[in-house]
Amino acid sequence: MISELEADVVRVSQRLVREKVEGSRKLERLYQSLESNEELQDYLNLCNELVVKRMYYNDHGITHVRIVAGAALEMLDILLSNNGREVLTKVARPLLDIEDSKVITLAASYLHDLGNMVHRTFHHVTGVFIAGDILVDVLREIYTDRRVERRVRQEVLHCVFAHDESVQCLTLESGVVKVADGTDMSEGRARLPYKHGKSDIHAFSALSIKGVEIAPGTERPIRIDVHMENEAGVFQVEEVLARKIRTSGIENLIEILMFKQGQQFKRMVVT
Repeated sequence: MISELEADVVRVSQRLVREKVEGSRKLERLYQSLESNEELQDYLNLCNELVVKRMYYNDHGITHVRIVAGAALEMLDILLSNNGREVLTKVARPLLDIEDSKVITLAASYLHDLGNMVHRTFHHVTGVFIAGDILVDVLREIYTDRRVERRVRQEVLHCVFAHDESVQCLTLESGVVKVADGTDMSEGRARLPYKHGKSDIHAFSALSIKGVEIAPGTERPIRIDVHMENEAGVFQVEEVLARKIRTSGIENLIEILMFKQGQQFKRMVVT
């Protein structure tokens, strides 16, 4: 059971994204546009048709992208706060204003996995082409300046391409999107393929993870807490989250704390 921690700790869940967009005209409008785009919603369902039902992989649909969006925006806020701002000289700073940086992060989180509707292999490549068409529609509802719109679109497409662990991130936004992608690893995500018959170490490891939380760290700006029932969850941290962090470009800004039944038993930093 997850213990009560300090108030600045947030639980990684699909509800978080709604809290993160609230109060920003651009973000609220973008999120509504993404949620109501019929073509995009069909594509997210098709991703799970292929990846979950045919390949027995974990969830890559609407629940997953909402979770990634909330987690990515939370980490971006931490790095743009006083807790993290001084270290951003070591990574790519936002090239546009902060609200546009959040637009990039939200859009990229929501669109990053669309390539899975074609095939899991090279999905970060095919996803760039699919996301590009969607972005033309949703960004023009937000930006009247076409040069700014094109710049934002390019930044989002970089995030989509770079979310794969084999690709080095070159921007702050792509870094938080990639790491956020890795934070969605708790039992809820594993339950779909497990129901379809998948019973390998990935499924059992994810089933052991009961929750993931994000907070400002003490030794590093971002702290990711992973709560698990047993040590099987360590495999998920090492093989999913750590691999994402390693090529995120913000690896020196993150620490991972692992808890078993409420007690911390391991700290990890990725180099």
